Amino acid sequence: MYKNIEKQTKLNLKELVKYQEGQVVSKTLVQNDYVSMTIFSFDKGEEISTHAAGGDAMVTVLEGKGRFTVGGEVFYVEEGETLIMPKDIPHAVYGEERFKMQLTVSF
Repeated sequence: MYKNIEKQTKLNLKELVKYQEGQVVSKTLVQNDYVSMTIFSFDKGEEISTHAAGGDAMVTVLEGKGRFTVGGEVFYVEEGETLIMPKDIPHAVYGEERFKMQLTVSF
């Protein structure tokens, strides 16, 4: 089920993706019919434009701070904080500063 990571070893999730200037970088860890798990890094000022997911999405910021717009409401989420974005509700993500997050979508 898991891919792109070593099994039976201790991991630091925020170290799985590096920052790249002017980019959003992602690494998929799980992708199937029930769940998707991805680690992202955002350079400052980079974004994922408004879209909707086919399942409930949970983001946990691993480092830095991001701005999440969910159904028109703005949330600033910092390291150690988690936000749930409901299925089919439009949302967008913006790098207020460089930040990393874990995204888990349950279908």
